[in-house]
Amino acid sequence: MRILTVLLTLAFLVLSCKKEHKFNGHFYDAPAYDFELTSQEGNRVKLSDFLKQKRIVLLFFGYTFCPDVCPTALTTMANTMENLSEKERERVQVLFISVDPERDKPEVLKAYVPFFHPTFIGLTGSPEEIAKTAKEYKAYYRKVEGESKGGYLVDHTATIYLITPDKKIKLLYTEAKQVPDKMAEDIKYLLKKF
Repeated sequence: MRILTVLLTLAFLVLSCKKEHKFNGHFYDAPAYDFELTSQEGNRVKLSDFLKQKRIVLLFFGYTFCPDVCPTALTTMANTMENLSEKERERVQVLFISVDPERDKPEVLKAYVPFFHPTFIGLTGSPEEIAKTAKEYKAYYRKVEGESKGGYLVDHTATIYLITPDKKIKLLYTEAKQVPDKMAEDIKYLLKKF
């Protein structure tokens, strides 16, 4: 009986000392705005449509004429997906919201966003819808006249938002935190929670 008590005590100590997951992204845990925008297929969709079936959403604000930040972030998210199993990838959706609705029509997004990964979806909307959504996510963007093919550039926030099925912005990945294998670790941990 004494050996059983010792074994149970040891098991309890091991379980209670289990290392808690240390997130790579900045822990945020705030409600996510349930936007409604137009997909690259031309359909109206809401954030909540993607969170169904216990999915995690990686959200990024950018634009297709972006010379550097957007391709880098999309490549990072594609590499993150490659660090997940097929079953895990089925529960993750990357959404790219254009902050340049003037040029980024659905057909432009459809040609650009899935290039990085076939499951990625581009979203657009009216300038008012984009402004409201960006404001709710505290995402900054501003048109800047400059030398580009389209005649102007757009300064914008480069944060990747991780949104969990309970409609919370759980983690923020600033540029320094956008490390694919570390992001995948966070996603794997969170998928087990939902």
